[in-house]
Amino acid sequence: MFEVSAEILILLLGAAFAAGFVDAIAGGGGLITVPVLLLSGASPVTALATNKVQAIFGAGTAALTYAKGGHVDLKTDIGPALISFAASVVGALLISVLPTDFIRVLLPVLLIAIALYFWLSKGLNDQDRARRMSPLVFTATMVPLVGFYDGLLGPGTGSFFMLAFVSLAGYGVLKATAHTKLLNFASNIGAMLAFAFVASPWWITGIAMGFAQILGARLGASLAQKIGARLIKPLVIVTSLALALKLFWDML
Repeated sequence: MFEVSAEILILLLGAAFAAGFVDAIAGGGGLITVPVLLLSGASPVTALATNKVQAIFGAGTAALTYAKGGHVDLKTDIGPALISFAASVVGALLISVLPTDFIRVLLPVLLIAIALYFWLSKGLNDQDRARRMSPLVFTATMVPLVGFYDGLLGPGTGSFFMLAFVSLAGYGVLKATAHTKLLNFASNIGAMLAFAFVASPWWITGIAMGFAQILGARLGASLAQKIGARLIKPLVIVTSLALALKLFWDML
C-alpha cells in the first residue's frame, strides 16, 4: 500500500510529527521533512510534491487551533486565504517557465535579514502595533506575492508571511503566527493541486505523514498560544537561519 517500507515509514512519521510541531510555531517544517523524504528515495520533485501533501494537514490543524483560540477569524480572512491559494497555483504552474536562479541566490540573504529583524527589533511581543499598510493594500500586494512565491519555490514562506504581518500589518507575534498558518495552509493547497498535474507525489505516504503532522501541529499551536512571543521569536530566528544555511550549502 505505502510507497516505502515499514521502517522508512516510521522514520517519515517521526519527521512529520516534528515538522508539524515546529511549523505550527515558526514555520520551516519542510527543513525536516524534505531531507528525510530525499533520504527515503524520493526524487527532488516527488519529495517537494509529497511534502506539500503532508504539510496541508499540519498547517490546517494549526490554523484551526489558532482560530479556536480566537487569534484568527476564518470567516473574515477567507478572502486573503483564497488569494494566497490562487497565487500559489499560478506560481507552481509557472515554475518551469520563470527564471528562479536569482531568487535562489537572494533567498538565503533575505532569510538571514528576517532572523536579524526578529532578533534585534525591540518591543516585538504579542501586542499589536501601528500598521504601515492598510488591510486592503496588504491583501492586494503582500498576500499574493508571498503566495505566488510559495508555489514557485516555497522555502521560507512562513518566515516571509511572518515578517509581512509583523512589520507591515502591525500584528503582534502570536496573531501574526496565526494568520501566517491560515495563508500558508491555503498556499500549500494551491501548490499541491498544481504539483498533482506536473509531479507524482507519494499520496498514501504523504497522507500518513499528514496524520502525524496533525498531532505535532496541535501540540505546537497549543504551546505557542500559552507562551506566545517568548517561544515564537526564538524559533523564527533559528528556523530562518537554519534554512539560510541549508540553501547556502545546497549552492556550494
